[in-house]
Amino acid sequence: MRSRVITFPDAEGLRPTPDRVRQTLFNWLGQTLHGRSCLDLFAGSGALGFEAASRGAARVTMVEKNPRVCRALQDNIKKLALPNISVHSLDGLEFASRDLQRYDVIFLDPPFQSDFFSGLFELLPQRLTGDGVLYVESGTPVSPPEPWEIVKSGKAGQVYYQLLQVNKSTFVG
Repeated sequence: MRSRVITFPDAEGLRPTPDRVRQTLFNWLGQTLHGRSCLDLFAGSGALGFEAASRGAARVTMVEKNPRVCRALQDNIKKLALPNISVHSLDGLEFASRDLQRYDVIFLDPPFQSDFFSGLFELLPQRLTGDGVLYVESGTPVSPPEPWEIVKSGKAGQVYYQLLQVNKSTFVG
């Protein structure tokens, strides 16, 4: 967030997206997300969701299973007066399997030690709008299966990050 500081508790596995990576991501997405809907599936600090809201996203849905971190997200939403952000206290995989909304941008930054990618790569094509994108951040390179294709990718320190889209010629949804 530009000149706004968010606070969050220490929690195991919580590591905010580095500023340099976040800046690259939002350059890829375009400087404005005006009118778009975003899902921050493993919200953690909420940095990606808050940034999306500050760039005009119409709706940001954050999902965070840690109750303390979830409360901190709710407190930050109130403090920053962002009524376009909602928070769900659930496991990201569970939320994605139940939620029927479609999103323009999905941020997927699960704990680095987790093994959520395989299940989510299967579920998430149905959660994206026609031209929607999936941002993936991980501690090791990720090779997404079909129908995903890598649009852009980068590495900063120990962080690998990619922007993916569904290849419409291989996806029957």
